[in-house]
Amino acid sequence: MKALKSQRLHIGFFGKTNVGKSSLINKITGQDVSIVSEIEGTTTDVVEKSMELLPIGPVNFLDTAGVNDKSQLSDERIQKTLKIINRVDIAVIVCDSNGIDDYELGLIKEFQSLGIPFLIIVNKTDISSIEREVYDNLKVLSDDIILSSAKSDEKLVYKFKQALIKLLPQDFVEPPKIAGDLVEEKSTVILVIPIDKQAPKGRLILPQVQVLRDLLDSNCQVLALKETELENALKNFKTPPALVITDSQAFKFVSEIVPEDIALTSFSILFARLKGDLSVFIKGAKTIDSLNDGDSVLILESCTHHAIEDDIGKVKIPALLKKKTGKNLIIENFSGHDFPDISKYKLIIHCGACMTNRREILSRIIKANQQQIPITNYGIAISHCLGILDRAVEIFNR
Repeated sequence: MKALKSQRLHIGFFGKTNVGKSSLINKITGQDVSIVSEIEGTTTDVVEKSMELLPIGPVNFLDTAGVNDKSQLSDERIQKTLKIINRVDIAVIVCDSNGIDDYELGLIKEFQSLGIPFLIIVNKTDISSIEREVYDNLKVLSDDIILSSAKSDEKLVYKFKQALIKLLPQDFVEPPKIAGDLVEEKSTVILVIPIDKQAPKGRLILPQVQVLRDLLDSNCQVLALKETELENALKNFKTPPALVITDSQAFKFVSEIVPEDIALTSFSILFARLKGDLSVFIKGAKTIDSLNDGDSVLILESCTHHAIEDDIGKVKIPALLKKKTGKNLIIENFSGHDFPDISKYKLIIHCGACMTNRREILSRIIKANQQQIPITNYGIAISHCLGILDRAVEIFNR
């Protein structure tokens, strides 16, 4: 129950108003997560519920407003529902005995374009039976169809889990390593963690903690230190460390201290591999060299936070870009789960995505690729601007 939301399987429920999405979620979770009513459009916003769904593991259910909601503010609700698609690992389409029409077919098309697996639940079968023709039409769309009733089907939860297990993404079944697969067991790894204005008081930031835990789970010996202590620490090693991992903001300083024969990368680059597509991000970073005067660059963050005086997304990366290119670039920032219109941008630079799930980042990569807009992430963009990208990603090619 203490799993981070970014580590949970995100399951979104979609369908018309009043087909019973909320009743199904309440049945599956065993709790009154969503309001249930005979009045159409009762669910007006996305409702989220995190829980442990045995034997699958930590999940996050998302109950969305009906896609054909005709009540007041319907357009806004529909837009919120559609934005959720970018975050779900598995989609559940709910309908009644009437089957589906253009609303759900449009959703399915979006699921397929983003590579999101989906299943169909025909609800309210206690009220009316599904016609054979309707069932056959649904079977054409998906092999995973559940005929059920949230009110009377005692086997609903079992049926749902069985269908869900078949659709589980491989990286949820076997979570990939963050850094432990890059070195041998019992190797020594140094984590360089600057304690500067952006360091939270009394603790480490999430990527640093997750990398530390991953290395400990891989039976590595980990030394965490500030960048000012790195040179002295390296002198004290009889056998050089197998890997040095640094915060991107200290990359240049650290790279000048760490000998070339010691592997070096950053927390953000590790998360580029974990949450996104490393090869796409590397290719995207190299397009920085071809930016011209007047080109627009989007710096995109998954979560919102209070910007500080020397903020990495609003100050440091823009300064690096302008120094690297020597061009008068138009740099804009956007934060949160929403995905803006990206058509005017020549490059997107994404944050490390420690607070969101991989599906959301992959969806953003797909949308960028569809419009042929290069995309990269903080750590890779920074290392390219500093001229050390090849060294920073060398360890992934070993």
